[in-house]
Amino acid sequence: MNTNQIARIASLMGEPARTAMLVALMDGRALTAGELARAAHLSAATTSRHLALLVEASLLHVVQQGKHRYFRLSSPEVAQTLEGIMQLSVQASAARPFVGPKDVPMRVARLCYDHIAGRLGVAIAEALQQSGAIIWDDLSGNFVTPAAQAVLEHMGISMVKAEAGQARRAHDRPLCRPCLDWSERRMHVAGRLGAVICRHCLEKGWLTKTANRSLAITPPGAKALSAWLGAERWAAIEAPDREGGQ
Repeated sequence: MNTNQIARIASLMGEPARTAMLVALMDGRALTAGELARAAHLSAATTSRHLALLVEASLLHVVQQGKHRYFRLSSPEVAQTLEGIMQLSVQASAARPFVGPKDVPMRVARLCYDHIAGRLGVAIAEALQQSGAIIWDDLSGNFVTPAAQAVLEHMGISMVKAEAGQARRAHDRPLCRPCLDWSERRMHVAGRLGAVICRHCLEKGWLTKTANRSLAITPPGAKALSAWLGAERWAAIEAPDREGGQ
């Protein structure tokens, strides 16, 4: 363990302008330097210096397309680290632990890199656990059971795609892992399985991306997902937020 390197990465991620740029990329998109400059409220020259540091530290990856350069998070692990920091920031905010009314759509459903977070993500994780499709156990590990195939195929989701993976470095990425949700403080599904579930919901038109990284649930999505998750879980997803609670 190199403590100097840990401190360097923490300082890079902890600078407010760089944090704003990293969070803007949490929905898995690739953005230009100009778009990131607007997200961080910086000049082009200042943004360029910040981006160079993040790329050098392997926190960001640059994609060249024609005359344009796009920046994206370099790996799911970077997104996982950011999500963990968000969780800690909520816990540390004793004066206001509740995410305000303006963030209600983010609490309901949002992108955490390439998988679903928020109340919807947590409900999906709970449904998969209750059905026996996945097991999260600190003693025996986290794994997908044989029952997952029938559970997911009922929703039209292919386990073959999940097991194969379509992301870069898929062979290094776990099939399924719990990801601590910073707003709900419970686990949602990450890994290749989480990515496949999210992609399926987007392709079916059940979810649509918004200007920020929240996900809007469409009427067909509400019908399909509520039937899968059950009335009680769906009511919890749709429940209005109340200050001071969850």
